[in-house]
Amino acid sequence: MAQTAAIIGGGVIGGGWAARFLLMGWDVQVFDPDPDARRKIAEIVGNARRSLPGLSDVAAPAEGKLTFHATMSAAVKGAIWIQESVPERRALKRKVYQSMQEFCDPDAVIASSTSGFKPSELQGCATRPGQIIVAHPFNPVYLLPLVELVPSDANPPEFVDRAAHILTDIGMHPLRIRAEIDAHVADRLLEAVWREALWLINDGIATTAEIDDAIRYGFGLRWAQMGLFETYRIAGGEAGMRHFIEQFGPCLQWPWTRLTDVPDLTDTLIDRIADQSDAQSGAVSIRDLERIRDDNLVTILRGLKARDWGAGALLNAHDRRVEGAVTLPDDLSQPIPTMARAVPLDWTDYNGHMTEARYLHAFGEATDRMMHLIGCDADYIAAGRSFFTAETHIRHLAEAHAGTVIRIDTQVLAAAGKKMHLFHRMYADDRLLATGEHLLIHVSLETRRACDPEPALAAVLERIAAAHAGLPYDGAGKAVGVKG
Repeated sequence: MAQTAAIIGGGVIGGGWAARFLLMGWDVQVFDPDPDARRKIAEIVGNARRSLPGLSDVAAPAEGKLTFHATMSAAVKGAIWIQESVPERRALKRKVYQSMQEFCDPDAVIASSTSGFKPSELQGCATRPGQIIVAHPFNPVYLLPLVELVPSDANPPEFVDRAAHILTDIGMHPLRIRAEIDAHVADRLLEAVWREALWLINDGIATTAEIDDAIRYGFGLRWAQMGLFETYRIAGGEAGMRHFIEQFGPCLQWPWTRLTDVPDLTDTLIDRIADQSDAQSGAVSIRDLERIRDDNLVTILRGLKARDWGAGALLNAHDRRVEGAVTLPDDLSQPIPTMARAVPLDWTDYNGHMTEARYLHAFGEATDRMMHLIGCDADYIAAGRSFFTAETHIRHLAEAHAGTVIRIDTQVLAAAGKKMHLFHRMYADDRLLATGEHLLIHVSLETRRACDPEPALAAVLERIAAAHAGLPYDGAGKAVGVKG
């Protein structure tokens, strides 16, 4: 049974939370008096459906149910997580908490998306102060994993642990802030850069586009995968961080920045910033910019995932939690499910559909899974034995687009001696997209020559082949050629 989250306030951040929970299998109940809330959230969820599943290499949970409610009391009913994302006005937030605590489960987590307020400031006047905590995310919430989890002395440790567990379960990284502080941690760092950028524009040193270039073509790329201190540790060379500080520390005394001051946001400066931003990006709609942003983030995150580094390591760990233990099904009378996932953005080509190379990639993943299921796992391969593919034939029968949920079922056509003959079928729902026929040979990794598999593995493979012997295999044994 799906768990339920309530979203109070459906703007950019609230909509992002709704999309994150929804695509992680939670039912989501929304309250927002804005008459356009349904449209706005539908557009955000649409973007999330297109991008978020592409971060995962395992089957995503079934999408939850999204409902909108006319009252806050109805929206919070039955929810175990309530995310408040109303405007940044303390009095308004406190009023919201007082209202929702009349109707919500007393054990539910009430989390605020606030960028700056401390939890103790929000808990004042609350019926149950210990139920309220700060969970500050970053936009887009459905892609970026960081969430600053900020408790106060009123929050029991076990409550904070439960909140962190829920956030981890939906693929996020809860950064537990040690002590309350205005604007938490990440926004304080962002504001330092923001203040300096305002001075650079105010003083005519750089434009909005030039400042963005300085970040996205330079240190922003380093920060994306290593952060600040790890980056500077490398900058210190073999002597490390101590040498870096000794070398560059004195610069902190020089008048390089104006972090202790900020220019007056006069109409003139605001107009200058707005005009430069319009010139920089005004030709592209906000929705198109969001999709460009999402595409870029998915590409960066998947690159980090391939290296199992930074946020990519976090995504891999989440995949492992979702996938769980990999075992053969009890019923071997039908083709075996060997892969289920969404088509990532970077698997598509100029035609807008999955590239032919990615069909082979997907069938390769299914083959790897089949090898694992029969016992050719990491330990078996480490012991010096594996399977090599000798021949492959793929039929492309229908298109698959970014975000399409595909699955592969695998049939063992033959298992004789050193040979394993597999037939994969790729589906989107019940639509057959492609088939892949693969002949593999068992080899010794030491000699790189064919050899017999271990008896235990051979027995499992032969048992599956016998169970599949009576199954149809239309499309297997085909060859490329011109029909007469």
